[in-house]
Amino acid sequence: MTDRPPQRNPNRQLAALIAEAGFSNAGLARRVDQLGLEHGLDLRYDKTSVTRWLRGQQPRGTTPALIAEVFTRRLGRRLSAQDLGLDACAPVYAGLEFAATPEEAVDIVSGLWRKDSGSHTELRKIAFTPAGLVVPSRDWLIGRADEHVGRGEQPDGTAPGAGGGPPAGRVPAQGRPLGRGGPGTAPGQGPSGTAPGYGGQGGHGGSGTAASLGAGGARTGQGVPGPGVPGPGRAGGPPRGAPVRPGGPAGAAGPAAGRTVPAARTGGLPGPVPGGAPEPADALHAVPRQRGTEGGSGQRVTAGDIAALRSVGELFRTLDHAYGGGHARQALVRYLEHEAEPMLRGSYGETTGRRLFGAAADLTRLAGWTSYDIAAHGLAQRYFVQALRLSQAAGDRAYGSYVLVTMSRQAVYLGHGREAVQLARVAQQGVGSAAPPVVQSMLHAVEARGHAVLGEARACTSSLVRAERALEGARPGEEVPHWARTFDEAHLADETAHCHRDLQQYRAAVQHAERALQLYPAGYARSRTFCRVVLATARLALGELEQACVLGAEAARQAADMRSARAVEYVRDFERRLEPHRDAAPVRAYRERAAALG
Repeated sequence: MTDRPPQRNPNRQLAALIAEAGFSNAGLARRVDQLGLEHGLDLRYDKTSVTRWLRGQQPRGTTPALIAEVFTRRLGRRLSAQDLGLDACAPVYAGLEFAATPEEAVDIVSGLWRKDSGSHTELRKIAFTPAGLVVPSRDWLIGRADEHVGRGEQPDGTAPGAGGGPPAGRVPAQGRPLGRGGPGTAPGQGPSGTAPGYGGQGGHGGSGTAASLGAGGARTGQGVPGPGVPGPGRAGGPPRGAPVRPGGPAGAAGPAAGRTVPAARTGGLPGPVPGGAPEPADALHAVPRQRGTEGGSGQRVTAGDIAALRSVGELFRTLDHAYGGGHARQALVRYLEHEAEPMLRGSYGETTGRRLFGAAADLTRLAGWTSYDIAAHGLAQRYFVQALRLSQAAGDRAYGSYVLVTMSRQAVYLGHGREAVQLARVAQQGVGSAAPPVVQSMLHAVEARGHAVLGEARACTSSLVRAERALEGARPGEEVPHWARTFDEAHLADETAHCHRDLQQYRAAVQHAERALQLYPAGYARSRTFCRVVLATARLALGELEQACVLGAEAARQAADMRSARAVEYVRDFERRLEPHRDAAPVRAYRERAAALG
């Protein structure tokens, strides 16, 4: 890789840390390359590269943050790029931090919303990292609901100052909480508090919460108001109630010159690319100024505001099920930016605040789900982590388990079966046996999917049996969370069909896929497409070529009507399985029908 011209002074800070860590130059280079692979980067550093760094050259892109992470893991204390005498840049886990406070959580997630723009191609360059799943799920499991989430109001709902109480607290400009033992800090960190199956995986089980992972770029934000400082709303955004356009408001104010916020608090995602796409290694660099935090106390959030957030969530969910995540994803993100963020930075008491955080968590999870559906997996992962943190602020443990279920589904899709099982088990442990039967069934079904990816037939069968028994135990009229009401016989049959396909138990896959297709409503068009491909794949494996091609052609037609990268990939997987039969008449007919779809 090409480095900048050398500086005059040798890097004595880096030399001292190399000696303390006991690294050779080749050993450090090898660890940096290995960490780069975790983040989807193909780095080719060697001992000569480290020699140049010691002489004063500055590595490009995210490499300074990777080097800092290598030393953090080795020495057991959080180090930034600047601590190594290197240029500051966004931390490698930007957007994956599990914030220590609600205020910090709002900063991180609102940064993700603001920076979520550009083409799907650019958004797909943000790397998914399995190691980034460990700390958030652990901190959620061992953490507690935040003691206070109200902002700008007294606990009894009176206006600020009316009761003589202090104003809402603020987080220092460097993005670290005031003290480490306040509300929201996960207790018992370390080996004794690590979730089962994690065991400090990835070297992230050291002291402090996951929010400290953002410290790598923390010193660049001097002079920026803390997130607790109330503001009038988003600068340059549309007024409340104005239509939300997918591309954002025309003429929206850009970042002010000379003012920056740490990437750890803004998600660190690539912004719009007016003159060309950034290199993947630079994707975590461009960071806008924190906006909408100066001024007065902001809008007062009402029950009607929260009801509107919930209604918008149902609207976008319906569009996603029927037409795919790419259909209105940007409109959802802009709605979060221009409507949800001013509410989160507004004025509300404790009860309203928890309901607000719950609604924001739901919409943020949905933003992640739609990002996942367009194959922007790194971006989706970041949204899921922040939705998990917002659910903790809401005090909604059950919804947090649902976010973990979503993360587990993504891990299954990407082939990370071990992580999928771990996430499902953390969700189960987090809600315990008091969860409604429908929720229990969902959690066990998702665990089964992870086992199937790993080829663990016995464990998969055990999880499916538990899922079936739990769903059979559900009673009509039983209180069920809104997000779990759609998990029914159709969904369980669908999950079971996928498991049998992955385990190459094709007759059982046919049985359950056909059952799911009989039960699924027409509105679940994407799920029906997935299930039809599973059925076609199973028929093909059983030697029923003609029927498989008919089913595959119908799935291809449905996928063509959606904006769903997952639907397209399901069809492509089926077509790859057809390749050994490419000269057969049914396959030629299938390809002609698929080609006609464009």
